[in-house]
Amino acid sequence: MTFDASAAGRLTALTAALRASAAGLYPAEAGAELLIGHQSWLLRPDFTGAFVTMAPGIGEETLMAVIDWTAAIGALDAGGLPCGGGERRMLRLAASLAGGIPVDLGGSLTGLDRGNLAAAATAVLRAGGHRDVSVTLPPDAPPRRVRVKGGQW
Repeated sequence: MTFDASAAGRLTALTAALRASAAGLYPAEAGAELLIGHQSWLLRPDFTGAFVTMAPGIGEETLMAVIDWTAAIGALDAGGLPCGGGERRMLRLAASLAGGIPVDLGGSLTGLDRGNLAAAATAVLRAGGHRDVSVTLPPDAPPRRVRVKGGQW
């Protein structure tokens, strides 16, 4: 695999524009960061070309980028965006956070690998206004039940 400087430059510009557009809106920031962290969708011309619009910000030189979440999920559901299960889940979660698109959390969270599950949990916390928090999972430890105060599981 060779390094494509033009693709790297486009990805850098796109991530900065997504962050600029979402700035100050916790759910939008969370959805954008989830998509940025996952990266696969932002590297796909069939996604960025059809569902991402970039334009200059008002009165600034900063580029802004918005995603048409409704159209993207419509295309995903119609089979127009072929992808793996993890990619599908992550796009749905990002669209739910940033675009208010309903998502089945049980179906979306089940089957995510550890990294994507931690990223999704971090995104939920960020959507709630906790920008400086990130979730990490121990690499080899299975999920376990923890007794909380009061003796409840």
